[in-house]
Amino acid sequence: MKGVRTVVASVSAALLLVASMAFAGVDHSDFVKGPFTKGQDVTKQCLECHDKQATDFMKTTHWTWKGTPNHVKGMEKSTKEYGKFNMINSFCTTVFNGKDAKPMESCGKCHAGYGWTRSKFDHNDKTRVDCLVCHAQKGNYERAAVGCDIDMKAIQKGSMDLDKAAKSVGKPTLQNCGYCHFYGGGGDAVKSPGMDSTLLSADKNADVHMAKKEKGGAGLLCQDCHKTKDHKIAGASSMMAHYDARVNCADCHTGAKAPHQKSKNKAILDKHTASVACQTCHIPTISRGQATKTGWWWSDTGKKIEPQEEFDKETFQKKKGTFKWNMNYVPTYAWYNGQVERYMVGDKIKDPSKPVVMIKPVGDIKDKTAKIYPYKFYEGSQPMDAKFKYLNTFQQYESLWKHYDWEKALKDGGQDLGLPYSGKFQFVKTVAWLAAPHEVAPKEQALQCGECHMGAKRMDWAALGYKGDPMQVGGRSVEKVAKKKKK
Repeated sequence: MKGVRTVVASVSAALLLVASMAFAGVDHSDFVKGPFTKGQDVTKQCLECHDKQATDFMKTTHWTWKGTPNHVKGMEKSTKEYGKFNMINSFCTTVFNGKDAKPMESCGKCHAGYGWTRSKFDHNDKTRVDCLVCHAQKGNYERAAVGCDIDMKAIQKGSMDLDKAAKSVGKPTLQNCGYCHFYGGGGDAVKSPGMDSTLLSADKNADVHMAKKEKGGAGLLCQDCHKTKDHKIAGASSMMAHYDARVNCADCHTGAKAPHQKSKNKAILDKHTASVACQTCHIPTISRGQATKTGWWWSDTGKKIEPQEEFDKETFQKKKGTFKWNMNYVPTYAWYNGQVERYMVGDKIKDPSKPVVMIKPVGDIKDKTAKIYPYKFYEGSQPMDAKFKYLNTFQQYESLWKHYDWEKALKDGGQDLGLPYSGKFQFVKTVAWLAAPHEVAPKEQALQCGECHMGAKRMDWAALGYKGDPMQVGGRSVEKVAKKKKK
């Protein structure tokens, strides 16, 4: 035992020596010692040198799945925390519905920890942090579909090597981040427009930032734009209530790298930037790699509908309902001033005959802090309690998906939440605007004047608040915008 302690002490000392070095520059294969039988065993060894990193990580929304709603209009000063664990969406709806939040057993696959399968989870237990899902580079690291843990079956089959994964840790790659972010909403390319597995082999036409250099791109990693400090990752998702810091194009494209400097139309283009976001011109179409889901009607769940195909994707699943897909298409445009309006659990629906707005950017033509951004417009249907007039938190996992009985799923889903099911429900339409900031195209493919103006149909000028094409009727005053910024 004395010899073992000496070896462990030596390893720990070596790790402490390199802990201050850039994480990506350290080959951990000489420090990490297996064999490992479970993920927490790996974490325990990581903690010998990276205890602070684990402490930092446990303060982030990637760990807590909630934060103060500084992104939601009217809730900016709230101290209550909101996030994936207590908000509702129009995809799989909620992760906490049902007695003791049973769906977490399945949804927890994308939580960067081990064992969060019910409502209660020890968020202070550092050994539960899953370091590998973000840092493993080899070994085919895989999480189980159910159970919020590593895929033990994959280890038994030999398709995953936990020891190899542990020794390969390094700076997160697109594949590490994409493990969860490409598959949000239950499948590849379902939720976030332009975020899917095709980015792993994309060329510059798909995304000039993420495409590898040998394919003409910049070869950037997610964290090159989404700057990270103490494991808190910058980025204000249109779907989330909280953000730690924002990502702006001007973070990189400024000074000597400022846009339009060599353009003969520099003055005109620069004038546009007071009202038009960079993404609007530089992302001409969205979901160019593969189709994304643009509609989901839960009201068709359990029905007998013959599935069709759109862009090689099925339009119906008995346990989920009917879908709509689209690919390489023109986004919807809307004003955004840095805030969103958001349907929160328990919000009363004033007029069920109108679509319920799940997510929408805040801003309009009169708001000088707002700019026009591209979005994926997403629609569908969800059950609303006919008496209480709020969206029901029905239990899909281990309930509706097994028996297709809406009454039972609604009763099951309201348990432990303080949002009971009255016994009567109806389906209501839902709509959402999901930001589309990725898939920046080469500058040669940026929108030209005639694609938005001079009779072009790309922009719905009336919906944006204009009396007509601003090239003909005039746009917002750049002078007033500049004056307000000075104040």
